[in-house]
Amino acid sequence: MHDLNKIDEIIQAYADTRTPLIYVLKDVQKEYGLLSDEILTRVAQKINIPLSEIYGVATFYSLFTTTAKGKHIVRCCNNAPCHVKGSKAVLDHIKSYLGLEMGETTPDGTFTLEFTSCLGLCAVAPVMMVDNEVYGNLTPEKAVAILKDYKMKGTSHA
Repeated sequence: MHDLNKIDEIIQAYADTRTPLIYVLKDVQKEYGLLSDEILTRVAQKINIPLSEIYGVATFYSLFTTTAKGKHIVRCCNNAPCHVKGSKAVLDHIKSYLGLEMGETTPDGTFTLEFTSCLGLCAVAPVMMVDNEVYGNLTPEKAVAILKDYKMKGTSHA
């Protein structure tokens, strides 16, 4: 169970916004780390939008999550330019180092591994993103070294 009082404050901050749902969901997720059924139900009640519509928005956009994720989200691009430049080998090393398959979270809650759409950095492919930081010109060893650094420091590089 979550203390849902913060949701009311977030909704109130967007009271004068014409279409506040995405802003509200973004801020609520930032506060709680995810958009659980309990949280989405509270949002639906407070802004008087059907839960089905809110759930549809929360599950359509990749920036939202309805399940708990790790402290650091590792997103790997596997579009054609990255693939041609070796993203499969990079991804295989990342998966091996983290002990994860795509969509999984490490048992200690440190990392979640996901695919992402093109990051628009094809010139420096292959590319991965950790939280909001993008890393290009990756080799398998460089990618794992970056993740080891995150694990050692325990904080994001942002």
